[in-house]
Amino acid sequence: MRDYIDAAAFKEMILCADAALHANVQAINELNVFPVPDGDTGTNMGLTINNAANELRKRSFDTVASAADCVAGAMLRGARGNSGVILSLLFRGISRRLKGTETAGAEEFAGAMNDGVEAAYKAVMKPAEGTILTVSRLASAAALTAAKAGASLEETFVRAIEAGERALEDTVNQNPVLKKAGVIDAGGKGYIVILRAILGSLRGELSSSAEATTIEEPQEPAWGADEVEVPEVNIFDTVYVVRKNDPNVDLQPLRSYLDSIGDSLVISDDDEIFKVHVHTDIPGDALSESQKYGALDIAKIENMRLQALDILAGRQAKSTDDLEQVDRELTAMETATALTGEEPEVAAPEKEYGVVAVCAGDGLASLFTDLGVDQIVTGGQTMNPSTDDILRAVNLTPAETVFVLPNNKNIIMAAEQCVPLTEKKVIVMPTKTVPQGVAAMLNFVVDEPEESLVGAMGDAIGNVHTAMVTYAARDSDFDGHAIHAGEYLALLDGGLIGSYVNIPTLFKELSWAFDDFHPEFITVYYGEDVTEEDAEAAAETLTGNFPDAEVSVVNGGQPVYYYMISVE
Repeated sequence: MRDYIDAAAFKEMILCADAALHANVQAINELNVFPVPDGDTGTNMGLTINNAANELRKRSFDTVASAADCVAGAMLRGARGNSGVILSLLFRGISRRLKGTETAGAEEFAGAMNDGVEAAYKAVMKPAEGTILTVSRLASAAALTAAKAGASLEETFVRAIEAGERALEDTVNQNPVLKKAGVIDAGGKGYIVILRAILGSLRGELSSSAEATTIEEPQEPAWGADEVEVPEVNIFDTVYVVRKNDPNVDLQPLRSYLDSIGDSLVISDDDEIFKVHVHTDIPGDALSESQKYGALDIAKIENMRLQALDILAGRQAKSTDDLEQVDRELTAMETATALTGEEPEVAAPEKEYGVVAVCAGDGLASLFTDLGVDQIVTGGQTMNPSTDDILRAVNLTPAETVFVLPNNKNIIMAAEQCVPLTEKKVIVMPTKTVPQGVAAMLNFVVDEPEESLVGAMGDAIGNVHTAMVTYAARDSDFDGHAIHAGEYLALLDGGLIGSYVNIPTLFKELSWAFDDFHPEFITVYYGEDVTEEDAEAAAETLTGNFPDAEVSVVNGGQPVYYYMISVE
């Protein structure tokens, strides 16, 4: 029975986990609760860990710390979708706990698992229970309890799996979307697959293949339920830096307090300082509480409501930029160089602003390029790009500040992971659809100050409603709708309108839904499987129902979605 994990054992564990996820991708994907082709939990988790496995195969390691560091860096670069990003954060926490460690026993590794959970929860400031977060938290807590009681390394993983599987079975009762569909959480299932593979590796029951596994992008995947949206309701954008009294101070009580008085909370720290970003109505209270942990160094407080009113009135919004240099210093703590050991290719800034957009389809790529986008990252539904894909595009953009348009809700987190990995300033605009990205670009005026740009683009995003027309990937009964494989599905702003056997009926139903918006502009982007004639005929229904609206038809060439319709 193994009492500790060395570098070789850790490497073998990850390679076995990679193979296990590869074998279970489709089973995990099928747990997704909505029959629409979209971001895919099993595929995203598999591609994320696969990136780590491929890096491990290239190298040998002397310590478990160096192997864990390689895994964390590779997963961060290869993270795809929310589930992949969360998985990368779980392993980043493990890497940080094992830093400087040659081998790890049960208690050390269980503690590292708990650090990984803490890192993941910190990243998702409004974490939803009944997800991979819940499963990993309860599994890691059981592992730590067992290890502290003297359990062997193998027994520690047995206890973790038992607790994790109980938590996984309960996700159907914790998450309203899962409960409605009667399924367990896909991300949590993927995490249990990883734990089981690790245990099998430790027992010698599993061994990794010498050949690298490859996970194919799915042709007919489904939508996952692990998205987290956080509305911003507080007035003051509050950012400040505090010099620590104690390099080992526990910031969790402060984190809990700040989360109780605000939202959009992010805390980053090193041994000397910590930086806080929070939206709150009582910034003074946030500063006062934080000074219990050290000396306030520098602060920025901006009234977002007044900024918005200034922008709407055509005035330049007032702002402070005192923390710009501090931001760069803090983000430099975890640069891509530190993670990869290689200098990324970075274009010298030739202008102040640049833009990276994610989309699929030649027509959409050409449209974004014509609107001024510098770099196109191919991806979207069924093929979420990795953090590394987006980071590479950011670095190749010849600008000081790079705006990123993810254009898909399952890509936003991966894009946000780029912020600390480049010397460029990255601003991720939370575009969840391509039409939102187009609207943002139509309001991208390069000679405007940054605050005005962000405000104008944000307002434009909020004014766009997006309808999608696709097919049902399988039979389903969702929210009272009996859906049959192959039927046309109509969605509006992420919600299901209905399923139909023909396009004309579908467009009539969409018209009824659009009526509430009193549209002035309607743009129909047709996909690669639709002819121009069919698109024009479908658009005629909208023109007839909204004679005062300007209706346009554009060849988007996108896969998966027959039509994407922008309503403003």
